[in-house]
Amino acid sequence: MPGAPNRVSFAKLREPLEVPGLLDVQIDSFEWLIGSPRWRAAATDRGEPSPVGGLEEVLYELSPIEDFSGSMSLSFSDPRFDEVKAPVDECKDKDMTYAAPLFVTAEFINNNTGEIKSQTVFMGDFPMMTEKGTFIINGTERVVVSQLVRSPGVYFDETIDKSTEKLLHSVKVIPSRGAWLEFDVDKRDTVGVRIDRKRRQPVTVLLKALGWTNEQIHERFGFSEIMMGTLEKDNTAGTDEALLDIYRKLRPGEPPTKESAQTLLENLFFKEKRYDLARVGRYKVNKKLGLHAGEPITSSTLTEEDVVATIEYLVRLHHARTDGQAAVMTVPGGIEVPVETDDIDHFGNRRLRTVGELIQNQIRVGMSRMERVVRERMTTQDVEAITPQTLINIRPVVAAIKEFFGTSQLSQFMDQNNPLSGLTHKRRLSALGPGGLSRERAGLEVRDVHPSHYGRMCPIETPEGPNIGLIGSLSVYARVNPFGFIETPYRKVVDGVVTDEIHYLTADEEDRHVVAQANSPIDSGGRFVEPRVLVRRKAGEVEYVPSSEVDYMDVSPRQMVSVATAMIPFLEHDDANRALMGANMQRQAVPLVRSEAPLVGTGMELRAAIDAGDVVVADKAGVIEEVSADYITVMADDGTRHTYRMRKFERSNHGTCANQSPIVDAGDRVEAGQVIADGPCTENGEMALGKNLLVAIMPWEGHNYEDAIILSNRLVEEDVLTSIHIEEHEIDARDTKLGAEEITRDIPNVSDEVLADLDERGIVRIGAEVRDGDILVGKVTPKGETELTPEERLLRAIFGEKAREVRDTSLKVPHGESGKVIGIRVFSREDDDELPAGVNELVRVYVAQKRKISDGDKLAGRHGNKGVIGKILPVEDMPFLPDGTPVDIILNTHGVPRRMNIGQILETHLGWVAKSGWNIDGSPEWAANLPEDLLHAQPNQIVSTPVFDGAKEEELQGMLSCTLPNRDGEVMVDGDGKAVLFDGRSGEPFPYPVTVGYMYIMKLHHLVDDKIHARSTGPYSMITQQPLGGKAQFGGQRFGEMECWAMQAYGAAYTLQELLTIKSDDTVGRVKVYEAIVKGENIPEPGIPESFKVLLKELQSLCLNVEVLSSDGAAIELREGEDEDLERAAANLGINLSRNESASVEDLA
Repeated sequence: MPGAPNRVSFAKLREPLEVPGLLDVQIDSFEWLIGSPRWRAAATDRGEPSPVGGLEEVLYELSPIEDFSGSMSLSFSDPRFDEVKAPVDECKDKDMTYAAPLFVTAEFINNNTGEIKSQTVFMGDFPMMTEKGTFIINGTERVVVSQLVRSPGVYFDETIDKSTEKLLHSVKVIPSRGAWLEFDVDKRDTVGVRIDRKRRQPVTVLLKALGWTNEQIHERFGFSEIMMGTLEKDNTAGTDEALLDIYRKLRPGEPPTKESAQTLLENLFFKEKRYDLARVGRYKVNKKLGLHAGEPITSSTLTEEDVVATIEYLVRLHHARTDGQAAVMTVPGGIEVPVETDDIDHFGNRRLRTVGELIQNQIRVGMSRMERVVRERMTTQDVEAITPQTLINIRPVVAAIKEFFGTSQLSQFMDQNNPLSGLTHKRRLSALGPGGLSRERAGLEVRDVHPSHYGRMCPIETPEGPNIGLIGSLSVYARVNPFGFIETPYRKVVDGVVTDEIHYLTADEEDRHVVAQANSPIDSGGRFVEPRVLVRRKAGEVEYVPSSEVDYMDVSPRQMVSVATAMIPFLEHDDANRALMGANMQRQAVPLVRSEAPLVGTGMELRAAIDAGDVVVADKAGVIEEVSADYITVMADDGTRHTYRMRKFERSNHGTCANQSPIVDAGDRVEAGQVIADGPCTENGEMALGKNLLVAIMPWEGHNYEDAIILSNRLVEEDVLTSIHIEEHEIDARDTKLGAEEITRDIPNVSDEVLADLDERGIVRIGAEVRDGDILVGKVTPKGETELTPEERLLRAIFGEKAREVRDTSLKVPHGESGKVIGIRVFSREDDDELPAGVNELVRVYVAQKRKISDGDKLAGRHGNKGVIGKILPVEDMPFLPDGTPVDIILNTHGVPRRMNIGQILETHLGWVAKSGWNIDGSPEWAANLPEDLLHAQPNQIVSTPVFDGAKEEELQGMLSCTLPNRDGEVMVDGDGKAVLFDGRSGEPFPYPVTVGYMYIMKLHHLVDDKIHARSTGPYSMITQQPLGGKAQFGGQRFGEMECWAMQAYGAAYTLQELLTIKSDDTVGRVKVYEAIVKGENIPEPGIPESFKVLLKELQSLCLNVEVLSSDGAAIELREGEDEDLERAAANLGINLSRNESASVEDLA
C-alpha cells in the first residue's frame, strides 16, 4: 500500500493473495439486491449468462397477479431507482432515512379485450446502503447482520432406539418455504412418512398417491425387505384410496373427495406458489441424491423423482448401516452416489442469509400482502377505468421494509465505539433471529467449534455470555458464494508443487480434498521440503501424507481467524479463552485524545483501518494543493480537483468522539488508496486502539492484588489516557391540550444566575461550562387552568398571555454529568424542517466531556489481560529503571501463569526491543530466517508479528541481547527481558530482577464516571412509594431481605427501622424528617410504611377484615394520603418528596 507506515515484519511466509475487501459481505449482497451494474459485470465474469437481481427475482415470482376468473392480470418488471433524497450527512442531521425512490414498470392486461396498459409506478422510498456498508434509518446508523441458518435441502439422520438399541434412520426434506416432508425407518422395520408434521403413514401410501402401482414399487424397491414389508402392511388399494387417506390425515373433519385430495397434494409440494426449495435447496437436493448433475437449476419445487430417490437413499442407508450392504446408490445415468448421514452443524449444511436476502424476504412478504389488495380491487373496480396505479397500494410494501429496519432482531444499532467495533459488527454472523435458533433452545453441539469452520468463521471471536457460539465473526479471507455458503481460498497443489492458482472451496468441497497448512516448508520452486506433509482431511482428521497426495494448501496462516483476532500479536502463545476476551475487548477500546499505533502490531492494522471507513482515503493519485483542519484539496493527475471534508468532533452512536485530522502537507504526492487523514483510533492510517506504556510485571504492596492495576500520575497529568465523550440532549416543544409549549428564556421562579448562560431564545451558548442541574434549554408548558377570578381576568387583559400559569419543563443536564457545550441544532416548523406530528420546535444540545483516567476505570491489553485501576501513584513513588525512567503501569505477576496468556509477556519483551532499537552483529544462528530489514533498527521502530507466523522465542531472546544502549551507554534490560528496578519511595533496588517492557494498553468503555451513583431524594414508585432502582432512574440501593437479616443479627433495630420507613416508603415520615433536618430539629418517630398499607389492601381484596390495633386494643385509623401539615411543610421547603415515577425524562430532571 503506498504511504504505509514503515512497519517491519517478522513474517517468513509469502502470501499469494491480498486480503479481500472486508466489507464485501455487506456491499456485494446489497448490490445483488438492487441489481447494480458492478454486480452484473461480476456475475457475467463468473459465467452467469443473464444474472437476475434480488428485486427482479421478487417481481418475476409475483407476476402475473390474476383475478379470480383469470380475465385480468397485472405484471411487474424493471425495478429502478432515482437519486437518493439527501446526502448521508444531511440524513444524520435531520433524522431522515437515507433512501432512494423505487420505481417499477407495471403492466395491466385485460385478457377479454387484449388491451394492455403500462405505467411506471412509485413503490416507496427504499433504504440505500452507504459506502461503509451501513443504513441510516431516521438519522441513526444501523447494520444488518448476516444470519446463519440451516440450508434448505434433504438431511439424513441416524439415532439409536432406547428400548431395542436398533439403529433407526430418518430423512427430512426441508424447503425454504412450504410443508416439511419426513421419512423414517422405525423399530418395527417399516418405512413411514410424515407430511407437514402430521400423523405417520406407510411410505407406500404416498407412492401410490403419486400414481405408482404395486408392480412399479416392487420393481424399484425389490432389493429391500423393509420396503416389501411396508407394502404388505399397507391396506390402501390404489391411487384414489391413497389420496383420500392422505387427505383425511391432513384435513381431519373435512369431507374428502378425489379432486380436493389431488389438488391438496399437488399444492403442498409441486406448485411454486406454496412450495419453494429455493435455488440453494434445489442445488443441495441434486447434489445429495446425484440428480441432474451439471444441469442448470430451473425449477425450485419438488419432483416425483426427488421423493422416490429420497426414499431409496434412506432404505439403502438403513441396509448399509444394519445389514452391511454396499453404501452406494446408483442413480439414472449410471452414477454411483455414496450413502451417508448428514452433520447438521457442518458448514456445508449451514448457509448465510446476507443483507440482500433478508431485505428481499421482507419485500416478498410486503408484496404478497399487496397481491391480496390487487386481487380484491380487480373484482370491485370498473374494468374500463382500471389502470395499474389504481390497483396498486404500496403501503404494505413500505410498511414491511420499515418494520424490518426498525424492529428486526437482525437490524441492529451500529456499534461505533471505535472503527474496529464497527468493522466487526458488519462482519458478524448470527444464528439468532427470525427463522434461526433461540438462545434458550440452542444446545452445545450447535455452539461448538466445528472443523468446517476453518477459514470461514473465527473459532476465537464469540461473546462470553448466553450467546456464546451462536454469534461469530467471518474469517479474514472468507467470502460468500451465490448460494450463501461461505468459501475460503486455497492454493492449488499439482504433483507436490504449490502453485499461486487460487481456488475458493465450500466446506463440503473441501471435505473431498487433502489440505496442507500455510506454514508447511516449501523451497523457492514451490516444492514441499519434507517428503511427508502434515495435512487435514474430512472431519478435521490430521495426518502425515506423501507430498504427491496433497491437493491444496492454505493461502495464509491467519486464514482461520477474524479481523479482531488477527490483530492480537503472539496469538499462538495465548490460551483460547483469553484470546477470546482479547478479541472482544479490542472492540470496547475508547478513542483517546492522541491515538498511538502499537509498537508491536500484526500487519493487519492498516487494512482494518482503511476498510472500517473512518479514515480519509485519496480516490485518485495527485498532489496535495491545500490542507486545513477542515478539508484537504487534491489536484489529481487527470486534472480534476477533489476536496475531502473532515469530520470534526462528531458524536458516535456510543457517545465517543469521531474526529478526523490531516496527515499530509501541501505539496505532498499521494497515490490512489493512500490514507490522507486519520480518524478516531488511527495513527498514520493504522488502527490505534490504545497506548504503548512502560510496564513492570511485579506485585506492589498488595495494591495490584486480584488484577488491580497501579498507574503513574504522569498518565493523568499528560492526558495520555484521556478521552472525549459527547452526549446529546434533546427537547421538543409540542402542542398540548392546554396550548403550545414554548422554548424561552422567560422561566418562572428562576434566578438570573441560572439563566446567565442562556441566549435570548433560551438556549445555552456554545462554549458554556455546564454541570448537573444546569438549564440547557428553557421551556415552559401551560398548566391546567381553573375558572379565572375577576382580578386574574383584569391582569390577563392588561399583561396579555404572560400572566397565565406555566410550569418549568426546561431541559437540564442529567444527574452526574458535566462538560462543555460544543454544538446546538435547532429545527423548527417555521424553517420548513421535517418534524414529527405535534412538534413545533426541536433543540439538540451536544455536551463534550474530557475524561482523564481515574481509579475505577478499566484497562486491558490485547491478550485478555484486563483489570481495574486500583491506585494512581505519584511519579516519584513509581519503581524506576537504573537510568531514572519511572514505569507507567504495574501489573501483577499472578495474572499470567494460570491464565496461560503468555503472549502478553512476549509482547512486552518485543515492545522493549522495538522502543530501544537493535543491531544484530555477524550472522548468529537464531537470526538465519530473519528478513534483511530486521537486522538493524533505530529506536521507536514499529514491528509486526503476524499470527502463527511471527517472531520465534529464540529470535526474541537474541534480539533482547542486541538492543541499543541509551544515551548514557547503558543497556538496562538483559537477555531475559528483565531489569533491576528501584523502589521510588526508598531508592533501594527491588531484591529480584523484574520483567520490564512496552505493552499496548487500551482504555475500555467501562468508565467509573458512568457507573458511580448516589441518591438523596428522587422519584418513587407509584404503587409502593418506594424509591426506584438503577442509575438511569436516579434510584436508590435496594435493602433486601438478606440485608435485613444482617441488621437483625447485629441488633441494629433503629437503623433497620429507619431504612424500612423514613428512608423508603413512609410518605409522611420522609417529608417530616427532611423538614427536621433543614430546621436542625430532632428526627421524628417513623410512621407506617406505604407497603404495609398495600399489604392491608391486598388482604382486604381477599375478603379478610384486617384492623390495626394499638397496645390497649383500640383500632387505629390509617389515613389515606398526606395531611395538611405535610403539604404545608413540603410547600415551604420547596421540595416534592413524594415525586411519583416520572412519565418522562423532563419530569425526572
